Amino acid sequence: MAQSLNTTTVRDLMIEFAGQTGLLPPRARPRRYLWTDAYAVCNYLELFRWTGDRTCRDLALALVDQVHHTLGRHRDDDPRGGWISGLPEAEGEAHPTRGGLRIGKPLPERRPGEPLDERLEWDRDGQYYHYLTKWMHALNRVSRVTGDPTYTRWAVELAEAAHAAFTYTPPSGGRKRMHWKMSIDLSYPLVPAMGQHDPLDGLVTYSELQATAGGTDLSPVITDMAGICRGVNLATDDPLGIGGLLFDAGRIVHLTIRDGFLYPDLLDSVLDSALAGLARFAGSGSLRYPADYRLAFRELGLAIGLEGVPGLLEAVRENPDLFGRGGGRERRAEALMEYVPLADAIEGFWMDDGNRKADTWLQNPEINTVMLATSLAPGEFLAV
Repeated sequence: MAQSLNTTTVRDLMIEFAGQTGLLPPRARPRRYLWTDAYAVCNYLELFRWTGDRTCRDLALALVDQVHHTLGRHRDDDPRGGWISGLPEAEGEAHPTRGGLRIGKPLPERRPGEPLDERLEWDRDGQYYHYLTKWMHALNRVSRVTGDPTYTRWAVELAEAAHAAFTYTPPSGGRKRMHWKMSIDLSYPLVPAMGQHDPLDGLVTYSELQATAGGTDLSPVITDMAGICRGVNLATDDPLGIGGLLFDAGRIVHLTIRDGFLYPDLLDSVLDSALAGLARFAGSGSLRYPADYRLAFRELGLAIGLEGVPGLLEAVRENPDLFGRGGGRERRAEALMEYVPLADAIEGFWMDDGNRKADTWLQNPEINTVMLATSLAPGEFLAV
């Protein structure tokens, strides 16, 4: 019964999203945003898995096509035209991710030499690494569901383009680092600081692609990213960040079982950081605030990560040769289970129609709608 109710709710949410953004019915200028669309692709695939309705699968494929033809090309208000990779039309059609993908922000990117306005930068276009890794994951899921390797090939091409552009060796030497935000054409950094979880995200996502794409050797970029990860402090009390840690922890566990992750010891640091963050977040009392003081998509990111914890614990227990029987990893996973009820609390709060009338929901309706749907039907997003 619960799945039947969720199927109806998730379908309704994703139909609403399709209409809001110009996916269905299709508009000549749809409103595409890479982070939201990555989750949405997984949601349509999950609905297809639940119902067998090919319309849901076709919506996932149509969304991929819209993203590539919108965010893989220059903006309408940009004097440049065509694919952001600079490839000719036909070659760009065959390789739509070779130049990366725009974020989809409302304002044009900051030009070279233009002073940085930190507040305005949040609304400016460009490329975010952590959005690109989410899209790599979504493309890989499309290949796994449809059996068409083209989507994973596009994910690999995106990984190669992103890695080449976002990673760099400091002029003073030493270990490689990463930029947080790059220009639309990946030619210069817009925000040079490194995202806290970007190296971890990259390492796990590259490993996921390596495990799927037969004949593809991503070992050089995987080694690069492992080096950048070394010594990075992963601890955060941001609910979206904690959810991301749980998402990566689940992928590490399942890739380790498939012999597809070369750095299993990293799992301890990820689990410890997630537990520390959960303790701080749960103790903050923020879930008792009214909707006007809460950000749904950040909380729902945590709920999505928590939805994967039971499967993580089960996988650890079923593979004691890899993770130890009754050892530290199992105890950490068991400790995470204490926080799983937070997911129900978050989902229940944002399922309330009254809470979805708050300004904080209405200011970000599409990302909130899609991530609520993912938290209710997280299977495809959490899959590897």
